[in-house]
Amino acid sequence: MLRDLAVLVAAFVIASVIAGLAGAANLGTALTFGTLAFAAVLVAIMLYRDRNA
Repeated sequence: MLRDLAVLVAAFVIASVIAGLAGAANLGTALTFGTLAFAAVLVAIMLYRDRNA
């Protein structure tokens, strides 16, 4: 569970930083991309766990 949480936080941070460095209009836009990455990774983790159940 802690590994999954770490992966989720890392996805959020990395996507936000990349969006900021790529020229996002403001911090809110960069954080939106981080949120999208967080949601995508969360769904992937949930699907992966369901497949192994």
